[in-house]
Amino acid sequence: MGVRMTRIDLHTHSTHSDGTFEPAGVIRLGAERDLDVVALTDHDTTDGLPEALATGLEVGVEVVPGVEFSAEYLGTSVHILCYWMHAEDPALQLELRRLRDDRYRRGELMVEKLRALGLPIAFERVREIAGDATIVRPHIAQAMVEAGFVETEKEAFERYIGDGRPAHVAKHALDPLNAVALIDGAGGVCALAHPGMWGDQSSVPFELIERMAAAGMRGLEVDHPDHTPEMRERYRTLAGELGLIATGGSDCHGTRYDPVRLGTSLCEPEAFAALRALAPHGTPAAPAP
Repeated sequence: MGVRMTRIDLHTHSTHSDGTFEPAGVIRLGAERDLDVVALTDHDTTDGLPEALATGLEVGVEVVPGVEFSAEYLGTSVHILCYWMHAEDPALQLELRRLRDDRYRRGELMVEKLRALGLPIAFERVREIAGDATIVRPHIAQAMVEAGFVETEKEAFERYIGDGRPAHVAKHALDPLNAVALIDGAGGVCALAHPGMWGDQSSVPFELIERMAAAGMRGLEVDHPDHTPEMRERYRTLAGELGLIATGGSDCHGTRYDPVRLGTSLCEPEAFAALRALAPHGTPAAPAP
């Protein structure tokens, strides 16, 4: 019998952003699925990390503290994964607070647009769905499904709230190069998330990826469930050309979007080791108090 390879998922979300599992639930499921390492990378918040880190110690899963930053290029979202940062860095937390506050106001404006289109969604219901989490578009989409205006959250995005759709509202977001600088200043290591998922385009422009690499970005998320084999090969080649580490993760959102995908797309152990070697302080031994 061969030796089992280390199983590493570097892209997951919890109820602190747009996932459906609590942080502890993400990590416990990781243990059930024989994952050795799981990164919690909620959108624009680090609030779920203490719970995830504590659970990792309980169940024997190494938890990589992370966050998925919102950035924007040419009017379209660019998502940047950050790992092993100093979570309490003042500049980092200030920007995360700005991003979350903007998401709240953006949610209100999108609901207003939907109502003007004849879809009377209640913002109070969106807030209930979000709970203590940052309000994000999937919460609005869920409210639309509940109200019977669309059959699926995917339809809500495609017809109403996706980029360029009639109820879409632009959000505050960092320039990608500024995001890379902010992450570096907080002692983090960053990778571009799912480069093949860039709005209605086929790819984040290669020239932007090149500029981000030159600015200090360390990784490129090559292995992602929504990347075709051809896309993975293309990005793996690009990563090699730019000196980037080819990372991977499932982008698990719990039961949102599709069947639970935790562990379905992984980071190669050698790539993970190379990425971790770049982190100034690595994974903390215990959650912050």
